[in-house]
Amino acid sequence: MKPLPGAPGVAVAAALLLLLLPRARADEHEHTYQDKEEVVLWMNTVGPYHNRQETYKYFSLPFCVGSKKSISHYHETLGEALQGVELEFSGLDIKFKDDVMPATYCEIDLDKEKRDAFVYAIKNHYWYQMYIDDLPIWGIVGEADENGEDYYLWTYKKLEIGFNGNRIVDVNLTSEGKVKLVPNTKIQMSYSVKWKKSDVKFEDRFDKYLDPSFFQHRIHWFSIFNSFMMVIFLVGLVSMILMRTLRKDYARYSKEEEMDDMDRDLGDEYGWKQVHGDVFRPSSHPLIFSSLIGSGCQIFAVSLIVIIVAMIEDLYTERGSMLSTAIFVYAATSPVNGYFGGSLYARQGGRRWIKQMFIGAFLIPAMVCGTAFFINFIAIYYHASRAIPFGTMVAVCCICFFVILPLNLVGTILGRNLSGQPNFPCRVNAVPRPIPEKKWFMEPAVIVCLGGILPFGSIFIEMYFIFTSFWAYKIYYVYGFMMLVLVILCIVTVCVTIVCTYFLLNAEDYRWQWTSFLSAASTAIYVYMYSFYYYFFKTKMYGLFQTSFYFGYMAVFSTALGIMCGAIGYMGTSAFVRKIYTNVKID
Repeated sequence: MKPLPGAPGVAVAAALLLLLLPRARADEHEHTYQDKEEVVLWMNTVGPYHNRQETYKYFSLPFCVGSKKSISHYHETLGEALQGVELEFSGLDIKFKDDVMPATYCEIDLDKEKRDAFVYAIKNHYWYQMYIDDLPIWGIVGEADENGEDYYLWTYKKLEIGFNGNRIVDVNLTSEGKVKLVPNTKIQMSYSVKWKKSDVKFEDRFDKYLDPSFFQHRIHWFSIFNSFMMVIFLVGLVSMILMRTLRKDYARYSKEEEMDDMDRDLGDEYGWKQVHGDVFRPSSHPLIFSSLIGSGCQIFAVSLIVIIVAMIEDLYTERGSMLSTAIFVYAATSPVNGYFGGSLYARQGGRRWIKQMFIGAFLIPAMVCGTAFFINFIAIYYHASRAIPFGTMVAVCCICFFVILPLNLVGTILGRNLSGQPNFPCRVNAVPRPIPEKKWFMEPAVIVCLGGILPFGSIFIEMYFIFTSFWAYKIYYVYGFMMLVLVILCIVTVCVTIVCTYFLLNAEDYRWQWTSFLSAASTAIYVYMYSFYYYFFKTKMYGLFQTSFYFGYMAVFSTALGIMCGAIGYMGTSAFVRKIYTNVKID
């Protein structure tokens, strides 16, 4: 057969090569193996049990490496790099379905320095993490005797690997061979591998790591039910109060339309209609305000999409996949930020739209990267695996400048052109109306402080489960609950901000934009206060690194949650304000 000339021949050859590659070599990327094919045991990190984020490279302790020097593949995603995943080859020779009898793979020459390192690790309850075919394995470094005088190292790793067909579905580690740490001795490290046929399906192999008794406890179900009852009660209460009050207001104002000017002047006019000429006045600091609203809308879009993807794809089964997905979705939803922020800024008469676009695009990334940069210095000082490599920093910066910024520009241009024209139902007066004195509890500062209590009350039980999954050794997988809580949070936030805004307008105070945003965003204050309670009473964390890591990233989480809630509260309140002033006939 005559070969195809030129480019078509190359294309055919490339296509055939792509078809043949998966059959010629399979590995943990595809999770399929042939008999006696290489299976890699990755050593990840080691660190104190009570400080989950304080992790170090496995070989930062004086462990020794196996005799095998090379492997066929290695990969690391952006999410893994950001989460401090430090995969290093163990040097152990493991082949698919090939048992390994107990064998020594290396020897530790235990001098005083190495002994002190192991003793320190044992005193602080260090344990390590390994991976086989993306399945995590945990083991403890050693233990001390009852008197705390002698320390022992576990030297024998007994691996039992379950397989179903050509896939690995289960891995168990048993630590044996307890050896006393004595200076100037040699310690032999050994391992064995036993392969067992398993009935576990590949799709269900992560079920053993989940904790249904914790996440699906009756308290969790009860908290969701309780939050739904709060939503029903709050929505009913808001509807009843507002509809009855507004009906009376509409009736009174309709009656006033039949009066002459003298009767109207002598009448008792008060309430939200009196500020119709100022209620649509631009907010103070419109550039910052519109940037916050745009960022909040984007955070909401990211949260919604990531939760839906997590419900469908089970992202917890892949290392770093949740963070990688969140970064990708955040970059892809940048037009949402530009659209809502740019259109709001244009409606409020803003002219420095390029500056607004830059602030909106980099507000959240600057906050996250600034906190990570600060914590990174501490991680570098501790030589922790959480230290973000320079190349990863460059990659994140490239995403910000070459993906997020252009997409934000597209969204800003669309927002300004499609919905950037002010179309308020009431004309804005040239001179601002003076704000009368009112009761202390009607002041915006008081409304802001009280506005976040009910939204926090609807989510604080779920916060406990989320905190426990991130700061302790639990895998969060009940994303259906998280979706319900997100919906509940949105409804409660909108209802609370509408009530707060109505009371403010009834007091003839038209400064509702920032008040609605901050009253909803104050939820973040209560979440951050709860994080202090959780740290001191629910964990045993200690040390500068773990403390700075915890409170630094909890501040980022709380701020992002506050910006999202503030944007949701403002958007709902804006629709409410526009609705009530549209239905009132104003001369």
